[in-house]
Amino acid sequence: MLRLAFSSLWGRRRRLVGISSAVTLGVAFLCGTLVLGDTLTANFDRLFTDVSAGTDVVVRNATVMTAGGAPDENRGMVDQSLTDRLVAVPGVAAAEPQVVGYGTLLGKDGKGIGGNGPPRQAGSWINDSRLNPYQLAEGRAPAAPDEVVVNRGAADAGHLAVGDITIVQTPEPVQVRIVGLASFGGADGLGKVTWTAFTLEGAQANVTHRSGQVTSILVKAAPGVSSDELRARIAAVVPPGVQAITGHQLAQERMDDISRVFLTMLRTFLVVFAGVALAVATLSIANTFSITLAQRTRELALLRAIGAGRAQLRRSVTVEALLIGGVAAAAGLIGGLAVAGLLKGLFDAAGGALPAGGLTIRASSLAISFAVGVIVTVLAAQAPARRAGRVAPVAAMAGIGEEASRPGRRSLAGAVLLSAGLGLGIVAVVQGSFLAAGLASAMSAGGSLLVAPLLVPAVARVFTAVMPGRLAGRLAERNARRNPRRTAATSTALVVGVAVVTLITVVAGSLRSSLRNDLSGDFRADVAINTAAFGGNRLSPRVLDELGRVPQVGQAVPLGGGPVLLDGRTTEVAATDLDRVEQVVRVRVRVRAGAEALTNVGPDGLAISGSTASTRHWQVGTVVKTTFIDGATVPLTVRAVYDDNRLLGGVLLAAGTWDDHTTQPTARTVFLNAASGVDVGQLRGAIAPVAARFGGEVQDRAGFAEAATGGLDILLGIVYVLLALAIVIALLGIANTLSLAVHERRREIGLLRAVGQTRRQVRAVLRREAVIMSALGTLVGLVLGGFLGWVLFGAISTTGGFTVPVGPLLIVAVFGVAAGALAARRPARRAARLPVLEAMAAV
Repeated sequence: MLRLAFSSLWGRRRRLVGISSAVTLGVAFLCGTLVLGDTLTANFDRLFTDVSAGTDVVVRNATVMTAGGAPDENRGMVDQSLTDRLVAVPGVAAAEPQVVGYGTLLGKDGKGIGGNGPPRQAGSWINDSRLNPYQLAEGRAPAAPDEVVVNRGAADAGHLAVGDITIVQTPEPVQVRIVGLASFGGADGLGKVTWTAFTLEGAQANVTHRSGQVTSILVKAAPGVSSDELRARIAAVVPPGVQAITGHQLAQERMDDISRVFLTMLRTFLVVFAGVALAVATLSIANTFSITLAQRTRELALLRAIGAGRAQLRRSVTVEALLIGGVAAAAGLIGGLAVAGLLKGLFDAAGGALPAGGLTIRASSLAISFAVGVIVTVLAAQAPARRAGRVAPVAAMAGIGEEASRPGRRSLAGAVLLSAGLGLGIVAVVQGSFLAAGLASAMSAGGSLLVAPLLVPAVARVFTAVMPGRLAGRLAERNARRNPRRTAATSTALVVGVAVVTLITVVAGSLRSSLRNDLSGDFRADVAINTAAFGGNRLSPRVLDELGRVPQVGQAVPLGGGPVLLDGRTTEVAATDLDRVEQVVRVRVRVRAGAEALTNVGPDGLAISGSTASTRHWQVGTVVKTTFIDGATVPLTVRAVYDDNRLLGGVLLAAGTWDDHTTQPTARTVFLNAASGVDVGQLRGAIAPVAARFGGEVQDRAGFAEAATGGLDILLGIVYVLLALAIVIALLGIANTLSLAVHERRREIGLLRAVGQTRRQVRAVLRREAVIMSALGTLVGLVLGGFLGWVLFGAISTTGGFTVPVGPLLIVAVFGVAAGALAARRPARRAARLPVLEAMAAV
């Protein structure tokens, strides 16, 4: 039976290319995903290790806000004078204070350098080369407060050179002269991070505005003193609220944080799409095996007649699946290396630059990808193998086993399953239940696939009526209806792909619409100076001083904030001018809660949203222990409760209270109203130079809402590119099915050609049959995906706002149907080229 499996595969090697292609593409995507994750992990680990390589101990503020960013970005400062105490500790060879904060370097074109994600940093140049991970590659170290060293990669990106004068937004614009370019371990910088280094005094004056305060102190151990030993000695002399950790611990902290927040999400995101691609591949494989085994019914029956048992036939088919899966998975591993590079390029193109470095290939990732490819192929072949083994030998040799299957109990079971899924979906939307949404999705998807054969006649008739070429259309309709189960099974892979695309399109469109409506409703100002929602600049509070000198400005209200600890729990808060915010943002304060306006909150109070009050069990009068980034713990009293507000978030406090305790006060947005008698156009023109100088953009209500949802559009574009692979695999399944159908119908095609059918008509029949298959898959996928999108959005949204993005879905529908015709081109050409006499002689 093993030799039989080998010879059977060799004899049908051309017809099995479709199976191998589906497995290869699925495995390549999975392998590429795993290799990309391994590569990014290794590259980040190398970067963070290199940053801390020369530092044995780091002394820093012990208070950390874990929400958002790396752990060392959300810490307070320490006294610079502590450096002298550290130098006196036995075993300390050198100690140098450091300032690190936010700073965007502007290029020659006046635009900020850097993409979305990698930090834009400014700070102090470390003079001790043993502690400085950067090395001067050109020029000299800064000596005056307005002199800076920048990393060479940032300089190249901004077309800057030594001696150039440019601006660094920290976030207020600071004019600087570049006196040196730095490299990092021979590279142009720390990955895609931009680094601008002042003198220590320059960084304190321009970045943190805190004289005598630093973000950390770096310590080098004397020869023969270990990092752990020195850390213990230093920990014994630092004051309360200050901690000492080793350089290795700092690198591990940063690595753990990026793995937890970024790499894990990225891996999960990509593995989900790899799973979709493999699911589509599995369906294509199962369908192809079903067709090939049906076409080999007489061959298998003959084997049964001469003594082969059912188990032997199944083992023979399993061996064939093992061989196909092994070869295809091996090819997928090779393709996966290319996919890893393509995925990285995709995210780079979207603005999320990932760290550079060669591919890191781990045996475990290759083994997992190979095993999944083989297992998927073997499992997909089992059901067709069992069906082939159940055909009686005499009946099979008589051709009875080749008759078309008709809908029956499967369709009835599918109708029941679909009905249950629809009911659970309604429950999920009404109750907001994720469990019900998950069960509804599974039941609806399974039921839709089972009842799909019932739709084949109707879809075939509709497309026959609307497409030109009545004769070719009738023949295509007859072929599609000949075996509705096979037609439906062929389109199943496309159903899954289109359904996932539709689901994500519907959910993203509904979220975008809901967010835009909420933001537009809360936006009460005439215009806003805004920064990018993801990455980009921040606004300095000093922008308010300049806006105050613009006569066209009536009111300017900032909105900033960040993480604090509220009763020990990390919470994002918004900070603003509580006395004037209601004039630029629509806020509905609950009078019955004890306050009529936010002006009653004061600098020692908090305002909270209704959902925050409900989840945290707070009310007006509750005293909340608030710990800020500088380590100070201040009791703040809840003095107002307002209806949920997208612009203000869940917790609101006074801007002055926030600025007193943060390292580098910034604002995300400044809302503005025009002065009396000034129209909006005049206001925009007057504040545009100020906004550009501080790195902001002037936006009206519509522009503000559009900018806030821009990240969804970028994400949706990436999702479409990733899902395109699943669609390609599904179309390969259609092409493979048609190729097998051509082989199966050779005698029929020969007879039609003999009675006058032209080659063009043969091609037209195959193309129309493919269109019927793709139309069925697209139609079911659109309906199923739309329903699942409604269920998922209803489960996650409490404000409603479900919308159907008709335009994008029409594009999906047209693409899905047209792609089916494209998939039929090669099988149609082969069918048209069959020699007539040879085809008529086929058995």
